[in-house]
Amino acid sequence: MSQYVGPPRTSSSSSTPTYATPSGWVGWIAFAGIMMVVLGTFHVFQGLVALLNDTYFVVDKNGLVVHASYTTWGWTHIVIGLVVLVAGFSVFTGRVWARVVGTLVALLSALVSVAFLAAQPLWSLVIIALDVVIILALTVHGSDIKQDAV
Repeated sequence: MSQYVGPPRTSSSSSTPTYATPSGWVGWIAFAGIMMVVLGTFHVFQGLVALLNDTYFVVDKNGLVVHASYTTWGWTHIVIGLVVLVAGFSVFTGRVWARVVGTLVALLSALVSVAFLAAQPLWSLVIIALDVVIILALTVHGSDIKQDAV
């Protein structure tokens, strides 16, 4: 992960190049990328539980916002989890498309977690809170991390 700060500048009194100081928000973007990896892992675990143990959840499939089997929910969580995981690693590249995809995937993750709220309330609320932090970091301060010059 690096920040492109442009070509080195030299002052008139010194021939030593100086570089701009990276923004303090670069750490928040790195945090968002790490949280996306964690969030993707959480989704995959939740999906595996839904596939392997239907009786684990608080309500049966008819008590969910979207009436679908836990097998369907399991695969939904696994697919979304893998996409969030890949998007999380892509955020470290500093590319705009990675931040856009990361934001959209975090939004999708929050919506799926709202629909799954009745089955696992605490787990879903943790995922939604992480989604909000990720969206904040990527949209407000995402431009503070940029890819190296090509």
